[in-house]
Amino acid sequence: MTSVLLIEDDPLVRRSLELALGRYGYTMITAATGEDGLSRFTEEAPDIVVLDLMLPGIDGFEVCRRLRLDSQAPVIMLTARADDLDVVGGLEAGADDYVVKPVQPAVLDARIRAVLRRAISDLDGVRSHGSLRIDTESLTVTLGGAPVPMTPTELRLLLTLSRSPGRVFSRQQLLEEVWGHGYLGDSRLVDNGIMRLRAKIEDGPGHPEYVQTVRGFGYRFGPV
Repeated sequence: MTSVLLIEDDPLVRRSLELALGRYGYTMITAATGEDGLSRFTEEAPDIVVLDLMLPGIDGFEVCRRLRLDSQAPVIMLTARADDLDVVGGLEAGADDYVVKPVQPAVLDARIRAVLRRAISDLDGVRSHGSLRIDTESLTVTLGGAPVPMTPTELRLLLTLSRSPGRVFSRQQLLEEVWGHGYLGDSRLVDNGIMRLRAKIEDGPGHPEYVQTVRGFGYRFGPV
């Protein structure tokens, strides 16, 4: 069974989501604070983390950053506001997706399944582009021989773009292929995903060699 670590300080929200997601077949692990969540993550090694941003003590942004130091487990953040500050901050901290509260359990279940599906890629061998090497069987990326740690969403984005070098993907196409069909028009996910990906594989993100912007259209993978 898929294990979910839910880090949420509101006891009513935590209990209701624990019960509802349990009925969907997940093994639930819960924590009320960021500190406890980090401890439970180390102890239980869950498959995915559902993380509230506004936590007492260590907030969700910092929890996500600490998780990303040594883990690539998918993270879905819960935010009470859909404004750019919360969403962009969470994505930049390394979250793979976000859900605005209050959230229906069926919606959260669908998001969890979508994020876990995106963590599984096609198995068509090794793609080499300059000094960048993408192994789609082991799901590893190296640059100049050095391993490049990536979140599942960053990896999925790289795999999608590198599958067709030279092809221009619109933001909407990337939303549908990488994030799924439920993200109509939410280009923040794409732009922040590209920014994070460039920071890891480009010598200078301001002059990208691999993930190139095509103004007015979207993004393509180079060198062509």
